[in-house]
Amino acid sequence: MALSDHFRELRARILRVFLTLVVVFVVALFFFDPLFDFVYGPYEDAVAKLPEGTSLATTSGAGGGLMLYLKLCGFTALLVTSPVWLYQIWAFILPGLHPSERRWTRIFMAVAVPLFFIGVVLGFLTLPKGLEVLIGLNPDPITNLVDFNEYLQFFTRTLLVFGLAFEIPVFVVMLNRAGVVKGKTLARYRPWIIVGIFVFAAVATPSTDPFTMTFMAVPMVLLYFVSEVMARVHDRRKAERRPFKDLSPDEASPL
Repeated sequence: MALSDHFRELRARILRVFLTLVVVFVVALFFFDPLFDFVYGPYEDAVAKLPEGTSLATTSGAGGGLMLYLKLCGFTALLVTSPVWLYQIWAFILPGLHPSERRWTRIFMAVAVPLFFIGVVLGFLTLPKGLEVLIGLNPDPITNLVDFNEYLQFFTRTLLVFGLAFEIPVFVVMLNRAGVVKGKTLARYRPWIIVGIFVFAAVATPSTDPFTMTFMAVPMVLLYFVSEVMARVHDRRKAERRPFKDLSPDEASPL
């Protein structure tokens, strides 16, 4: 295929993604109230467990309400259409892959997408506790006036961090398949990796309470153990297929 054909295909796929985003964005505008209730829910749950002294507001001037509509519906459109634009990216790269690589990309996509959404769900469940801790740090005489646009960024960042954190086992297996990381190496550095996971969870989670950090770190550790077992099994099968790979060219074979 000529280079111009690749550019035309890329343009067509970008146009499909753009039109899909516009359609979903327009539809999301009609469902703004349920979307707002969904995003506002964790804040409402956190405030219910705290004394009065906090409220949400828009501080962007006269256009604050409009920006609220645009940001919330835009984020919804980006999230809802993620299978579409991820597929378009994958479909554009697919013709350049070998048959075995195509098979493994399908497997990785089938595993990575559910893991990402599981992480997002866990992030949503832990968000009220994190908000409760953060808002509770304000002294009694001070009213915590939270800009809703900043809260929306906080909301999306938290869910995104949880979702991406659950993709770590997928990347570990991919590196092992590429020959970059061995299963024995993962086992050797396991204690340090576990410590690193807890440090990452402590830094990535927005609140300072150990509950939210543990809620992220423990599933990540379990998923790391699964990826280590898969890496060791793959290394063993690979060694069985190449029993003489460690022999020197000058060394006589047992045969």
